[in-house]
Amino acid sequence: MNWFKSVFGPRTTVFAPTGAAGEAVKEQEEEKAMSTSNAGQAFHNNMVGPVMRAGDLAMAVIEAARLDNPGKEIFVEDKRAYIRIHAEQEMILRQETIAEELGRPFRINELEVDLSSFAGQIESQPNAVRFYFTKTL
Repeated sequence: MNWFKSVFGPRTTVFAPTGAAGEAVKEQEEEKAMSTSNAGQAFHNNMVGPVMRAGDLAMAVIEAARLDNPGKEIFVEDKRAYIRIHAEQEMILRQETIAEELGRPFRINELEVDLSSFAGQIESQPNAVRFYFTKTL
């Protein structure tokens, strides 16, 4: 029952924390600083790509992004509930590559089910999807 209280019990604020509590507060502050700086940098980059619900399809999309975009650096941000997959300026995801990575037949419109959001503009084709920017910031 103690684990239940620790997970769902009331949260308390500790002033001048030390030990494990201090580490937890430090991690929260670092995460807040990172999210603030990432939001502030959004206007200074040209990253495009999908934001996927975490799961098998997201893992297949990560591998497909690496295979379908040779020579490009693919960035992956795992936020537990969702995964942001992005590259500079343009990213192409091909239906056949995702199907190979999933190990089963796949239609490109199935991507929409787990696609929470995306960065850039999107062009949907019968056998691929393209994320891109027309202007460079």
